[in-house]
Order: sequence, then structure tokens, then C-alpha cells
Amino acid sequence: MNEERQRQEEAKNGELPWHRFGPYLSERQWGTVREDYSATGDAWNYISHDHARSRAYRWGEEGLGGISDDRQFLCLAVGLWNGKDPILKERLFGLTGPEGNHGEDVKECYYYLDNTPTHSYMRMLYKYPQHAFPYDWLVQENARRGRSKPEFELTDTAVFHENNYFDVSIEYAKASPTDVLLLLTVSNRSAHSATIHVLPQLWFRNTWAWGEQDDQPQLRATAAGGIAIEHARLTGLQLHCDGVAGEEPVLLFCNNETNTQRLFQTAHPHAQYYKDGINNYVVQEEKGAVNPEQSGTKAAAHYVLTIPAGQSQTVRVRLGSPDLAAPFADFDQVLQQRRREADVFYEELQTGITSSDARNVQRQALAGMLWSKQFYYYDVAEWLSGDPAFPPPPAGRGSIRNGSWHHLNNADIISMPDKWEYPWYAAWDLAFHTLPLAMVDSEFAKRQLTLLLQDWYMHPNGQLPAYEWNFSDVNPPVHAWAAWRVYKIEQKHNNGKGDYPFLEGVFHRLLLNFTWWVNRKDRSGRNIFEGGFLGLDNIGVFDRSADMPEDVYIDQADGTSWMAMYALDLMRMALELARTNPVYQDMASKFFEHFLYIAEAIAKSGDQDLWDDDDGFYYDCLITPEAGRQALKVRSMVGLIPLFAVEVLDENMLEQLPRFVGRMNWFLNNRPHLASLVSHWQEPGQGQRRLLSLLRGHRMKLLLRRMLDEAEFLSDYGVRALSRYHLEHPYVYRTPEKDFTVQYVPGESDSSMFGGNSNWRGPIWFPVNYLIIESLERFHHYYGDDFKVEYPTGSGRYSTLLEIADALTARLTKLFLRGEDGRRPIFGDDKQLQSDPHFRDHVLFHEYFHGDNGKGLGASHQTGWTGLIARLLQPRRPG
Repeated sequence: MNEERQRQEEAKNGELPWHRFGPYLSERQWGTVREDYSATGDAWNYISHDHARSRAYRWGEEGLGGISDDRQFLCLAVGLWNGKDPILKERLFGLTGPEGNHGEDVKECYYYLDNTPTHSYMRMLYKYPQHAFPYDWLVQENARRGRSKPEFELTDTAVFHENNYFDVSIEYAKASPTDVLLLLTVSNRSAHSATIHVLPQLWFRNTWAWGEQDDQPQLRATAAGGIAIEHARLTGLQLHCDGVAGEEPVLLFCNNETNTQRLFQTAHPHAQYYKDGINNYVVQEEKGAVNPEQSGTKAAAHYVLTIPAGQSQTVRVRLGSPDLAAPFADFDQVLQQRRREADVFYEELQTGITSSDARNVQRQALAGMLWSKQFYYYDVAEWLSGDPAFPPPPAGRGSIRNGSWHHLNNADIISMPDKWEYPWYAAWDLAFHTLPLAMVDSEFAKRQLTLLLQDWYMHPNGQLPAYEWNFSDVNPPVHAWAAWRVYKIEQKHNNGKGDYPFLEGVFHRLLLNFTWWVNRKDRSGRNIFEGGFLGLDNIGVFDRSADMPEDVYIDQADGTSWMAMYALDLMRMALELARTNPVYQDMASKFFEHFLYIAEAIAKSGDQDLWDDDDGFYYDCLITPEAGRQALKVRSMVGLIPLFAVEVLDENMLEQLPRFVGRMNWFLNNRPHLASLVSHWQEPGQGQRRLLSLLRGHRMKLLLRRMLDEAEFLSDYGVRALSRYHLEHPYVYRTPEKDFTVQYVPGESDSSMFGGNSNWRGPIWFPVNYLIIESLERFHHYYGDDFKVEYPTGSGRYSTLLEIADALTARLTKLFLRGEDGRRPIFGDDKQLQSDPHFRDHVLFHEYFHGDNGKGLGASHQTGWTGLIARLLQPRRPG
């Protein structure tokens, strides 16, 4: 067992708290719902980026390359100043939804390069311009551009031209769980000498200003030039600050309190030396902005480095015991040791990956997954009612957002989609996160899945919270699928031993959620489900989550298929549990039968099927009193999701479950139309396996003919969310008031739906592509090598489903890997990103990808579900 795995075992067994400190700071607390106490719910403007440096936050903290303890009482992060910017670089800048031509977007250049599961070693890179950061230019140019034009990014400005920037490498290494080393290496990439101010900053989250806690912690300068930490919950800690070139840093102190004078033109009743004091001292030379007595609740060690062209300098600080007599004597040794241990950890994980480029991409993907953990704190009841020390929030606050989620009380380390654009968890995103996380830390992956099922997360009615902008929105029910996959990944890693208590606990909680779906999203009891937008944002003709007139509703092909998949996942979990407890055979029978009823409904619902045999495709159906049922004939991912509802059962497993088999045979004998409609149950497949699926061979071949057509869904880089057919043939739904149009758009959205910040009308999305690949593998597990389809459609070449799954995997991984021409498709036509040695091997994991050329689009650091690339790069995928 390597050293990092040993640390994981020590943490799991409660021997050493290796996870006490980690990258738990958000990258953006401003503009979040938690901090919004406005009357209108306008979170972006209630606390803006301009306000952020001066405003104490209520619910969390943000920082650049920062860490905190697991309750976020104490934070450590990096501040920088190039001598030209109007403010310190303490947080990442980006545009709000109304400011950006395609919605909110971070406008910075940074990369997560390394991380281990216990955060014993972490490294990220921030690129800081030597020219003034173009804040105004980014805002103005993006405001000028319409949705038909690409976003204006930091790399589109001149700030990185001629290499006039600093590379700031941020490295952390743990000597022990509460002894953390921080090494900052600043490299001057320009052809001239340049000066930079480097400020490691230490501060307490403000827990005392809200009227609930009286004791206030303190930071104080020590005689030895360090910063003493006095906190009731964190004892035995001090920040040690090393000198550079014989000079000690200047210690600066202020308070993590709102500068009410700057923001509201009123004096603060209890504080001075405000949160922006260090900024004002360094940038504006306001000597009175920091406390001359060198104490407060926020502090910085101020280093001024003049670095020759092409050279580097380092800054070292250490968060550890006050009793360290020589805190920097073993600093370099510990850091080097943790680097080596990280290399060993990943070398063992990546056994079988022969390409150094693929290893680099996978390691960065997993680093991003681990860097994207965040302490997420949000007590909705307190947020709705307000704090004792402040006036109550505006009337009607509960009707704006989350008014029915009083029970929700979150204070946990959670995997974020990303920590700038999406610094809040999303239920279906989180499910996908757990698969790559399980590769490196199955315990954390399981805790994430269990977390959303707890009473203080799950609604009393059984609904899972979607995301903080609207917890009542509905995400696809993929939690059971993720729990089963994580269980199997860990079981394989542990030589066949599965975590039954985890699986059993998750199963019981998911029963509540499944019941919520059945009771709330099947309005007529026909086993045809709605659900709303279901995470696919603007994929539909109109917003499927919007309130509709009475007696108008949509029968959703995707909602119904997700529920069929859900039933099969719960059936499979019950069958596994039945191996040791026969009681679960009855539960498996229940979900087996429920799946068949859903399968019957999607095959034939009312006067018109969701399946269109002429088109060989599934469509949503709109039901109105005037027109009855109308198929919304948009060829989109909605119609491919029925592929996901597939399960294959082996004969040897069934032999161990006689009660399940007996009930199943009775049911099929007495409901033969169900078996013949959707299942090859009476036709054993490869190796005497049995198939449960919404698709029989004929329908599947018709559907795959569409999906594998390069003129429709199949891109060089994966499966598009919308058929390219709709480029020349837009779908138009006409009403007396207006026409609703869906047209193929391979890149950023030209629709204002969902704020213009999402696009399921052409780009390639990783989560659904991953599920397509996995489903094809399962179908092959049943059909074997004799079942072949044309791939690509019209090519005259036929492949097995496993060969097609492998080919789709290759198309997706090609997005990130350097081709024979040295280019990575995700970088598009950006010459610097493609060829500059300081850029070309640093990879971003975007939210989605251009449907024709593969360029990365949307949130640039959404390592969350795009982190699934780490699974696809492994020599063997789940199966």
C-alpha cells in the first residue's frame, strides 16, 4: 500500500484527520443565492465583484488557490498585486449573467494541476498579467457582443502577448493533518524584470457579527514574525512566514468586517480596519487602513519580489504548531517527499495507460475533481428569517426562492460542478462526479451520495434538492445509478468485497425519492412522466419547467425513460442485497414489475405513441384541450435517453434468487403482452443472460441509425445533443401568439431561454455521452458479437456494440489529447493555447463542447461531470 493510500486508511479508521484541511474555499461567494438578502432575488447585484473585497460574508468564504479547515473557521489563500491593478488580486473575476453575451463566466486563466485524496499534496497554477488586468474591457466587450458572437475571453485581450505575465504556482504539502506547507513559486515569463507583491492571507470566516455567537477569534503578530491564531475551535496553530533574500515580510492586520463607510456611507458600529484594509494599504497606500497594533481577524504577510526576466522566486509559509523551532528546516524535504508520493499514487492508478499525454490529462482531470471540493453552508430557515443582529429580510422573501425548504441545513464538504460559475451543488451533476471520485477516494464518493439523502437535505416529501437557485427544480433521477456504479467500482477495487451497509442505506432512502417521482410527476397514473426541464435546459421547444395553462402538459420521453432506468437501478440494487437478505427479493420484484409497466407506457401511450416508427425515434408529446396529442418532432437527446434503461441479468445470479424468479415467472406468464413488448426474457442471450430494456433489437437499430449518422448526431468528438438535421430543417411549433423554433446550434446558445447560459441544441455533453457508452456496453453484454449495426450510418461498415462504444470513447477522449498535428480540439483556434509550451499541456475541462469542431465552451472549469474523462481514459471502463 502506497503512502497516500495509507493516509486514506488512517482517515477512514479515525486514526488521523487527514481531511481536516483542504481546498474547501469557494472561488466565488459574491453573487450567490446564500448571500442574497434582496427583495427581488437579484443575487448577482446584491453583492457584486466590486463589493466583494469590502463585504463580510454570512455563509462562506472565497479565495485564490485557498484552503480552509473542514468547518471553514480558518482560511488561507493568496493575494497578488502587479503594481498596476486598481485592486489586489484576491479572488477570481468574471461576468454575471446579464453582463456576459452567453451568461456568467469566469474571466481568468488558472489550472488545477495536481491533488491527492487526502490533500497531502496539491498544486495549481494562476497566470497573472503584468499589465493592468482588463476588468473594464472584458465587461464592455462582452456587453457589446450579441449571442451570435463568441465570448470575449482573457486570452483574447493583449495581456498575455509577448509573455508579459507571471506564472504563480501554488503548492501545498502536509507534514501532518494540521501542519500545512505553502510554497508559492512566481515565474516571470516576460523579457524584462518585473515586480510583484505576494500576500499569503490568513483570516477567519465571520461567525460573530450575526447575533448568534459572541466570542470573536483573533490573529496576532508574534515576536518571531509569525501570526498567532486564537480560536476556540482551532488550537495549536500559527502561521510561520519565511524571509526572502534576507528580508522578512511586513505583517498587515485588519478585520473581516464590512466596510460600511465605502458601501453604505455609514460608520460601522463595532469595527474598524475593515475587510478591504490590506487592499487599501497596499494599492492605495492608506497607512491607516491596517491595525498598527498588529491584531485582527484578517492578516497578510506582505512580500515584494523583483524578478529578473525568465527567472523565478519563491515564498514559503507554514501553518502548523507554534512550537516549531525551525519551521523551514525540513520544508523542502517534506514538499519533495509529498510530490514523490503523489507520483507513486498516480503511477499505480494509471497502470496500463501508455500515453504520457493521456496520463497528464487524466491526472489533471482528477486534480480538478479534488480541488473542486467546497465547504457549503446554507441553513434555509435562518436565511429566510434573517439574523438577530440585522433587520429582517424583505417581506415575501419565501415566495422568491426556496420558501418550501425550511428543513434544509447544509454544512458539509461537497463536490461542486465548479467553484466559480457553479459554487453550489446540483443533484444530477453530483451523481456523475462520484464516478471519477470513486477512482481515487471511494469513501468520499459514497459520502457524497449519502449526503443528499439525509433528512436535512432531502425534502420530507422525498424530493432531492436540485440546486440553490431553485431547490424545487427537478433533475434527472440518476442517484441510484451512481450509487450502484460506485458500489461496483469499489467492489472491483476490493477484490469482490462490496460495501453492503452503504448500498442498503442508500437503497432505503431512494425508495422515498422514487415514491415522490411516482406521486408527483405521473399526473394521470399512466406511468408516463413529466419532470420539467430535467437538466437539459433549452433542449425543448419551450421551457418544460414553466407553468402551463390548465389541462396543458407534456408527456416526456426523457422523463419516462429516466424513471424506467431508475426502476432498473433499484431492482439491481435489491438483487444484490438479496444475496445476503432474501427479503430484498420482494423489493426486486416490485421494481421489475414497475419497469415493465413504464416500458409498456412509453411504447404505447394513449392515441399516439412516444415512439414514432416512421422516424425511428422517441419524441415528447404536447397535450392540449384544443389539439389533443401532438408529437414535438425534435430529434434531440430526449429521444436517445430510452437507451439508458437497460439491465442484463446473469443466469447464475438468478439461480440464487428463487423467490424473485418465481414471482417474475408468474408475472410474465400472466402478463405476456408486457414480456413480449419490451423484453427478450424468454430468449436467453450471450452466456444465458437475460435482457431488460425499453428497446428491442429492431427499435434499437432504428434509433442507433439516427445516433450514429454523422449528418445527424454523430460528431467527430461524440454524440451531439441535437441532430444536425435541424440546421437546415428547424423545428417550428406555431401558436397564434408566436412561433417557437428549435435549430441546431453547435456552439454557444442563441436562445434567451435559461438566461442564454446553456445550450443543449447542438453541443456535446459528457454525462449523456458517458451513459450512451455504458448502455452500449450493457447491450453488447447480452447480444454479443453477432449483433452488429452500421457505423457510421451510411458507411457500409458494421461493428459490434462494444466496438461502437470504444469508438465513441475514442471520439470523446480525442477532445483533450494532442493529435498528430499537436493540437487539442478543446483549444479551438487559439494559437497560444495550442503551441505555447507554458500553456499547451495545461488542460481545461469545459461544461460542453462545440458540436462540429470540439472547442470547449461554457464553464471553463466544470471538471465535475466532464471529469468523467478520467474514467474513459482508463484501459478498462466499468462493466
